Amino acid sequence: MPDGATIQRMFADVARGYDRTNRALSLGIDCWWRRRTVRTVAVLRGERGLDVCAGTGDLSFALQRAGASIVGADFCAPMLARSHHKGNVTSRPRFVAADALSLPFLDATFDFATVAFGIRNVSDPIAGLREMARVVRPGGRVVVLEFCKPRVPLLGVAYRFYFRRVVPLLGRWISGATGDAYRYLHDSVMAFPEREPFLQLMQQAGLQRSQLRLLTGGIAAIYRGEVSR
Repeated sequence: MPDGATIQRMFADVARGYDRTNRALSLGIDCWWRRRTVRTVAVLRGERGLDVCAGTGDLSFALQRAGASIVGADFCAPMLARSHHKGNVTSRPRFVAADALSLPFLDATFDFATVAFGIRNVSDPIAGLREMARVVRPGGRVVVLEFCKPRVPLLGVAYRFYFRRVVPLLGRWISGATGDAYRYLHDSVMAFPEREPFLQLMQQAGLQRSQLRLLTGGIAAIYRGEVSR
């Protein structure tokens, strides 16, 4: 896995075209995945939430619209800068530059924490999950949206071809990136633990009642755990 500085540079490289590239490569399905994630969080109006690895803020804004008061955190400032033109100025999430492994918040500050397509970029995922759990109150929720590898034979073959051959070329062209961010996307998804192994990581991080929901034939998954009381 590349070191943190390399990953920062990759995301800074794609920041300008990140949103339009996501929409194009996923055919817009990523928006539906985030809506499902918001429903899984089950936001109560007035709750405080933390969105880790927030990127350009898509999930942060969706959670804010659901009635929560959101802080979005990401260690790549150029990505956070792309959030400035989004949303209603009077009801925007607050964004801060912060490392997922060292969150600048006190214990039990939030009612829930989320991370969308970011936990696989954390050098120590268990430590990242523990940090999220630390800043969430006892009984609060930690919800993760992440890519999966589909196990349906024909879909799996098509997915692997598209992800390995098409996504790196198309992603680089649409985003205007000069580096290998979309090759890294493929490699990181292929290497990352998913489904039951990821639930085990959540348990190792101290989260309870861990569960998962597969999306779109197993291309993505939502994981949910609770902070021990």
